[in-house]
Amino acid sequence: MEGDAGRGLECQKIMDGKASDTSAVDKGIPSCCLKAKASSPEVEAKCHSTVVSGWFSESQYCSEKSGKSVYFNNPMWPGEAHSIKVEKILYKEKSEYQEVLVFESSTYGKVLVLDGIVQLTEKDECAYQEMIAHLPLCSIPSPKTVLVVGGGDGGVLREISRHSSVEHIDICEIDKMVIDVSKKYFPDLAVGFEDPRVHLHVGDAIEFLRRASEGKYDAIIVDSSDPVGPAQELVEKPFFQTIAAALKPGGVLCNMAESMWLHTHLIQDMISICQEIFKGSVHYAWASVPTYPSGVIGFVLCSTEGPPVDFKNPINPIEKVEGALKYQRELRFYNSQVHSAAFALPSFLKKELGTPSASARV
Repeated sequence: MEGDAGRGLECQKIMDGKASDTSAVDKGIPSCCLKAKASSPEVEAKCHSTVVSGWFSESQYCSEKSGKSVYFNNPMWPGEAHSIKVEKILYKEKSEYQEVLVFESSTYGKVLVLDGIVQLTEKDECAYQEMIAHLPLCSIPSPKTVLVVGGGDGGVLREISRHSSVEHIDICEIDKMVIDVSKKYFPDLAVGFEDPRVHLHVGDAIEFLRRASEGKYDAIIVDSSDPVGPAQELVEKPFFQTIAAALKPGGVLCNMAESMWLHTHLIQDMISICQEIFKGSVHYAWASVPTYPSGVIGFVLCSTEGPPVDFKNPINPIEKVEGALKYQRELRFYNSQVHSAAFALPSFLKKELGTPSASARV
């Protein structure tokens, strides 16, 4: 964005369009917006390849031989980019797998970015972390063994830790830098690593699952990156087959499943594969996360053959779990009503997923 682009983002309400100075323009802006503007003064541009004139945009980029950065829309959401105003860059390094960036934003607190894609912000991380953890864990009685695939920021661990019935938590994260950065810059998430029930495995999750004992876990939560490049394997049939084998009868999977506004074909493919593999039930749920592309994120929830799982009606409500408030703070987004509402799908998505088998189970 250009330096003046931020002005176009305000809720302007100029009556005649002829204002010639800042005070005149401000008179046409609602008081709520003026208050927000006053608390977030203009700051000089920050120097980073994905930060232009003080704004971070979710986009891919590469460098020409001339050294000039060339910007491209991310293939997962072509034709659009969400921008967040940057106050200060706190960390920028390349790990063995990806670029890791942390910056302080004007309105969302600290932001974690991997390879140019926002992973979480302090303001709205609660929606994603709480939903991806409690949708599966509140749908089965007394989960005891849980595996997290990815989730190196620790937020999913923090939420699992609220469940006193859980005895053992494995987490397999491939990039140790993500873990270390989270512990330094996002301690409210990384607190999950402090739980003595957590066993950290740094490495490839697919290999880890292949070595897992059959029927080991009550629940597996896949907090993966977008399925681009190597992560493509995490939405393919062999991966889901490996997960199903590692689950107990009636065990549950919750897998990040992108945006209904942008990725219906991917969602269709995932559900089709899961319905073939998981003989219990398969459902799609969603939540609002403002800093993710399109402002929503989805989850595919599946159960293996065995004790039936009714994902839409939680039987293990977190509000009643003893010790649920032990780790840091109260729930900010999830509750039992939100849980059930997450499975209510818009008409267009029902139509997109409306195969005869899906209509009864999705």
